[in-house]
Amino acid sequence: MRTILVLNTKGGTGKTTLACNLAAWYAGQGHKTALVDYDRQRSALDWLELRPEDRPEIIGVEGTQANAKVPRGTEYVIMDSPAAIRGKALESLLGRAQTVLIPVVPSMIDLNAAEYFLDELLEVGRVLKNRVRVATVANRVRERSPGTEDLEQYLTGLQLPGGRRMPFAAMLRNSQNYVHAAERGLGIFEIAPSRVERDLEMWDGLLKWLGSKRSLPT
Repeated sequence: MRTILVLNTKGGTGKTTLACNLAAWYAGQGHKTALVDYDRQRSALDWLELRPEDRPEIIGVEGTQANAKVPRGTEYVIMDSPAAIRGKALESLLGRAQTVLIPVVPSMIDLNAAEYFLDELLEVGRVLKNRVRVATVANRVRERSPGTEDLEQYLTGLQLPGGRRMPFAAMLRNSQNYVHAAERGLGIFEIAPSRVERDLEMWDGLLKWLGSKRSLPT
């Protein structure tokens, strides 16, 4: 079972959008997919409630419940984390994941918050011992803007324990296509290709990295 956690302690970074679109991608590829929502706001589950019955099924799991479990036979589990998670709760959530994606948006406040969070994350035992793979995603970017360039420079310079470069998996643009898709319970991959061509191009690097051995623990 493949487990992917979308994580950032800062709110407003697009965690739920990233998680929902990943779930839609894997379901669309024919995989039995579960979307586990650990946020009490239930935004990911609200998105699932809008999902048309004729689209590939995504199983919703309310992760805040003590007895939350994904069904047997699930191939991909996408986990949407809450903001402001720290300490043992953070370690517990990391213990459920093989891969962690950290979305960061281009603002000075978010860059500062990301720096503090990444410092904490890189001290967690599972990360130190390579039991979970971590990558960043530049999210909601405006192409060729100064803020985007600053974010890209920051993310490409991050290092993991031992001096290895932290993977910078993708840069996803600030597009209304995500909003329009979400309003219908869909992913970006499920609306007219001609409308989302540029958005889909920007997902290529992330999907290739997730499909590689580099995104899995050794």
